[in-house]
Amino acid sequence: MYIQALGNISPQTDFNQLSQTVEYTSNHLKAADADITEFVNPNIARRMGRIIKMGVAAAMACMKEAGLEKPDAITMGTAYGCLEDTGVFLKKLVEQNETMLTPTNFIQSTHNTVSGQIALLLKTHCYNNTFVHRGFSFESALQDAIMLMNENDAEHVLVGAADEITDASHKILNRFDLYKNNVANSEELFSQHTKGTIAGEGAVFFLMNKKASENDYAILIDVTMFYKPIGSNAIIDRINKFLSLNGLSINDVDVIINGKNGDVQNDKVYSQLEENVFSDKTSISYKQWCGEFPTSSAYALWLAANIAKHQQLPSDKAVKTIKHILIYNHYQNIHHTLQLVTAC
Repeated sequence: MYIQALGNISPQTDFNQLSQTVEYTSNHLKAADADITEFVNPNIARRMGRIIKMGVAAAMACMKEAGLEKPDAITMGTAYGCLEDTGVFLKKLVEQNETMLTPTNFIQSTHNTVSGQIALLLKTHCYNNTFVHRGFSFESALQDAIMLMNENDAEHVLVGAADEITDASHKILNRFDLYKNNVANSEELFSQHTKGTIAGEGAVFFLMNKKASENDYAILIDVTMFYKPIGSNAIIDRINKFLSLNGLSINDVDVIINGKNGDVQNDKVYSQLEENVFSDKTSISYKQWCGEFPTSSAYALWLAANIAKHQQLPSDKAVKTIKHILIYNHYQNIHHTLQLVTAC
């Protein structure tokens, strides 16, 4: 699939230049407040929750860049769904003793609210599907788009992911020691070698095209998922098979984008691969910019598309020519995913 346009709402408020980043000093990276008044009537926007605003802003910005009025299909992934609206509804349910409840928060609490709102704004009745598969959510949306194109059911597919974390959900997850308590700087996330990571959120959308065009960012060659692999050898075997199916080997990969998140146990897998398989490869991490959440791999694909198009890394590392980019991410060492991106 050719990546024709992008839309991204993340904790990085100004990330058009890959070398510019916003630093955080907390374990909760909040996405920038999205201004959607360009696309939505302010009265309608006022009733939208944060994740809906993030998703709508990313999707509409993507469609605007593509110069396309309507897609042929919409697929997206989310793991948490609309947490804010769910929390507000449940809180009112208790406080008001289950009486005199306004339906707005309940209606907007379902996981497919974001993709549904996008369809309403675009005034399209096309195929629309939201996947809620935890760490596989975004990749499932990508695979659905690939199948739609292979079956000639769609030529342009709007594919994306969106997840949010609220103060309440952050406190609950923090009880499980998922997040670091002392974060001096998000850019120093990987130097602490301690348990925990930093929470993140965001919305990223891509307009995928079946045919090539002049302004394409990159080509998404393939995507795959595997569940709870036993040991690093099983992971290496899956990576080799994945590349082999696409006529490549490890030697053909120029850049590795890994899912390191600063947790000493989580990052052990990536460290083993860097020592054994990727030792001579340029490897970069991305979760110091967006934080950790189940669909963060969408941010990784956004980053890979920009790297492929601009031939520039978001660091001082130098690579002569960037052709093939491999994205490897896992969520809590349960959901493992691979994406293969090639420059146009």
